[in-house]
Amino acid sequence: MRAIPVARHRLAVALTLAGVAGVAGACARGTGTTGLVTPNAAALERPAPDSFVVAFATSRGTFDVMVRRAWAPRGADRVYYLVSNRYYDGVRFFRVVPGFVAQFGLHGDTAVSAAWRGLRIPDDSVRASNTRGMLTFAMGGPNTRTTQLYVSYRDNSRLDAMGFAPVGQVVAGMEVVDSLHGGYGEGAPRGQGPDQGRIVREGNAYLRAQFPRLDSIATARVTQRWTSSRP
Repeated sequence: MRAIPVARHRLAVALTLAGVAGVAGACARGTGTTGLVTPNAAALERPAPDSFVVAFATSRGTFDVMVRRAWAPRGADRVYYLVSNRYYDGVRFFRVVPGFVAQFGLHGDTAVSAAWRGLRIPDDSVRASNTRGMLTFAMGGPNTRTTQLYVSYRDNSRLDAMGFAPVGQVVAGMEVVDSLHGGYGEGAPRGQGPDQGRIVREGNAYLRAQFPRLDSIATARVTQRWTSSRP
């Protein structure tokens, strides 16, 4: 898969996993979190609450996302599983393109990448729009969503027709997202930012050595949840 073009410069952009379409980020090794080292197939199929808030505590501060299952049921279920099992703890914002998106979800521990390789979720229909502050899965084509997410910095509604289905919206702390370090710009080879293939192969050692100013998530936790009665 070719590197990700910038939507500002080309309409037909895809927020793909450059060179690793469909390959999820590595799991949190050594956390004692069995649900990540050995993903639980039954739990992965379990529906999330109808809506829930995720608090992302980052190196720049905290922002909250309201995830709505009605917008993207399969995507919301995956986010709930990943956050509940602390997948995003320590994950870096490896692709921050000012005026476009802040993207994260490739884990820094390469030894457990295989645990999520190929665990793709089917596409959801697009029921909300990729406007500023919306949280959406990155993907490398139909039915390739795994663990990568992005927050839109601007109105990216032109991505709607390409199948990018938002799962949630930043409801507090958007100024924190705005402040994430974007000095590296677009990823390699089109830009000077991290190469996604190398993140998968080399993990945090690569990011620490060559991109030390990247911001990161300290913790991501579900803080509120709501579920209506289901038949």
